[in-house]
Formats: sequence, structure tokens, C-alpha cells
Amino acid sequence: MNKNKNQLPNNTNSGSRNLGRLIMQLRRLERKPHHFGTAGPLTPSEIHTVEAIGTEGDVLMSELAMRLGITKGAVTQLITRLEAKELVKRSPHPNDSRGILISLTEKGKDAYIAHEEVHFQFYNQLRLQLSEQEIEVFEKCIDKLNNFLQK
Repeated sequence: MNKNKNQLPNNTNSGSRNLGRLIMQLRRLERKPHHFGTAGPLTPSEIHTVEAIGTEGDVLMSELAMRLGITKGAVTQLITRLEAKELVKRSPHPNDSRGILISLTEKGKDAYIAHEEVHFQFYNQLRLQLSEQEIEVFEKCIDKLNNFLQK
């Protein structure tokens, strides 16, 4: 039994510290631009915008803002930067004069595929470190953490 009522058990403290370190590592990674394909250096927000647009086709600016969980103004700024890098293009919506569709250029699709490859390689490296049972637990934990953070 803990002598101090406010002190957490050691296993909780360790998990909390490890989660804190993971968050700090992710924040550090989020600040660094990376190269994806022929796109040149892209910030994490830029490549995640490319990822949210995807290769399926056109997406409305408002839908993109919703996918990213940011304002339409923030999406407009990101799209302007990505247009300057020739990764996306805007086009008018065929049925709604107020709607603007965003799609990836060939260079944008190349960046998207390169980003997917980075994720694939990272996950493969992780799989080499873990047993099948650990991978299953890891995936469940990540899913639960994502659900928790979305609340």
C-alpha cells in the first residue's frame, strides 16, 4: 500500500512516463520537414493534407477541413502552399458554383505513394521487433488510444 495517497502505483507512473515520452517524440517528428518522392521537403501538415486528399479523386475544401479537423481558412493556407509546390490543383465543382474541388497532381500522387511507403517500412521494422501477440496487443492499444483522443 502506498504511504502517500496522492502517489500513483509504479506501473501507472511508468506507463504515464512512457506515454509522455512517446508524445514528445511525435511532437519532435511533427516539426521536421521530410522528403517524399520528388516533392521536395514537406512539413507533416502538408504531407498529411496530401494523404487526406488521397488518390481517389476530387475532394471539396469543406470535406478536407473536416477530414483534417481544422478550419476552412487553415485548409486554404495549406492548399495554397501545396499548389505552389505543384502537388495539388483546384477546380470548380461542376454542380455547385461555390464549391472548390481539390485533387492531387501527378507529383502529389508520387508524394502520397512515397508517404505510404514510409509508413509501410516503419510498420515492417516495428513488426520485426514484436511477436504476433505483441503486434495484436499494440494494434488494439493504438485503436483504443485513437478513439480516446477523438473524444
